[in-house]
Amino acid sequence: MKNNRILIFDTTLRDGEQCPGASMNLREKLEVARQLARLKVDVIEAGFPVISDGDFTAVQKIAKEIKGPVITGLARCVNKDIDAAGEAVKPAGKRGRIHVFLATSKIHRDFKLGKAEDEIIRLAVKGVQRAKQFVDDVEFSPEDGSRTEPDFLVKVCREVVAAGATTVNIPDTVGWAVPDEFGELIRHLYNEVPEFKSGKAIISVHCHNDLGLAVANSLAAVRAGARQVECTVNGIGERAGNASLEELVMALKTRADVYKGFKCAVNTKEIVKSSRLVSRMSGLVVQRSKAIVGENAFAHSSGIHQDGILKKRETYEIVDPEMVGWGKTELPLTKHSGRAAVNARLKHLGFKMTDQEVLAIFARFKEIGDKKKFVYDDDLATLVEGHITEVPETWSLDYVCVTTGTQAIPTATVRLIKTGKKKSAKPEILEDAGIGDGPVDAALKAVDRLTKTHGTLKDYNIRAVSQGKDALGEVMVKVDFGDGELLTGRGASTDVIVASAKAYLNAVNRYMSSESRKARKKG
Repeated sequence: MKNNRILIFDTTLRDGEQCPGASMNLREKLEVARQLARLKVDVIEAGFPVISDGDFTAVQKIAKEIKGPVITGLARCVNKDIDAAGEAVKPAGKRGRIHVFLATSKIHRDFKLGKAEDEIIRLAVKGVQRAKQFVDDVEFSPEDGSRTEPDFLVKVCREVVAAGATTVNIPDTVGWAVPDEFGELIRHLYNEVPEFKSGKAIISVHCHNDLGLAVANSLAAVRAGARQVECTVNGIGERAGNASLEELVMALKTRADVYKGFKCAVNTKEIVKSSRLVSRMSGLVVQRSKAIVGENAFAHSSGIHQDGILKKRETYEIVDPEMVGWGKTELPLTKHSGRAAVNARLKHLGFKMTDQEVLAIFARFKEIGDKKKFVYDDDLATLVEGHITEVPETWSLDYVCVTTGTQAIPTATVRLIKTGKKKSAKPEILEDAGIGDGPVDAALKAVDRLTKTHGTLKDYNIRAVSQGKDALGEVMVKVDFGDGELLTGRGASTDVIVASAKAYLNAVNRYMSSESRKARKKG
């Protein structure tokens, strides 16, 4: 195999976002896309354009603004899907790709599609040919490829490559495969389809983690002939998630003795930053013990381990933490720092902000600076990401006051400001109190009473953004307002109760915004 370059295809913004409660708005998606470009992934799957106006706009915007990676949109082998994807990726020019898919396994043919093998091949070829009318770079995925009969899969691959597909992606859609089996399947395809050997087309893989084998299967595929791997930051995605980008990349680099000659272009020093951004934008907290990017990934509590690390790092660390971005925190800002210094730090962190946005962030920075001695990069990033994740504010928090204790009933008094629909309308100030099982519960119940909503808290996470007793606390919540859809809310403050109220109110505003959109569509 002459070509040992492994292309990293990131699907965080498509498959990753399909995880319940992980949906992102346009601004959030753009920030993630910018970070993926800094990470130097080869391909960004920006979305599924046909499924919503929001997805179409996001793919189109990313195709227009993001330079470097190939930008692709997903489409079924359906004309309207392909046409939407073609229009969405058009601004990317030569870097545009359409990714078409069609199920090929017997279980999908018999029970989902009700189509024979010949019809499946006909539709696949037709889909690729239509995509070629928009872009030169077309990828085809036989959905549930790992459970498709190998000989039929060979036929599909030969036909779609002949029709113009430049990449054929073999998905382990339900995480069924095991490494030896999956490696053999990829090797079989590589040997039986001449275009894979000649380099006219390449094999890609897309592995899910239902059995915890997504990365292992992807690595087995690489050794068997695959030259593109589809993955997500933090391994997020439907069900148990996808192959984890950071684990895959670092396995290739760390075990170069096994994966001899294989190279990828990823800038590993951007991995931790990418992980944190995706976590905040998606609302999906990274497990502390998560390989490479978890808080405990390089923590050593055993005295024996600590002694070994001090003598020679490699005794117990096979990856240099600084290699993946766990470097030392930059010199922090203080309340005395000016707007220019804050703006410089924002640019250093990779945020693209307008002058008005810098002013807004600086105002928040001053508020935080008055409450804590140092404002670290993580604090500043949290403020920016909080600004990015904002939705049109029907309600904003004026203040919250709580009474609690071992001999007291937890009570919270909350004052909210309601913004009128018309800009000229005078804001309405409303105040109420609630009791609950604790101060947070009491505050959220008061918010429910004031906003006349009733959300069920499905998930609640809090973390200290930076170091010290005065650390900024960031709260992420997932709330169901009765329609089964999980909405994410985020809030940050040096006060945990305030951060919780802000996070819940952020989810309420998202709900209000989505309700108004639904009403406009019906009208």
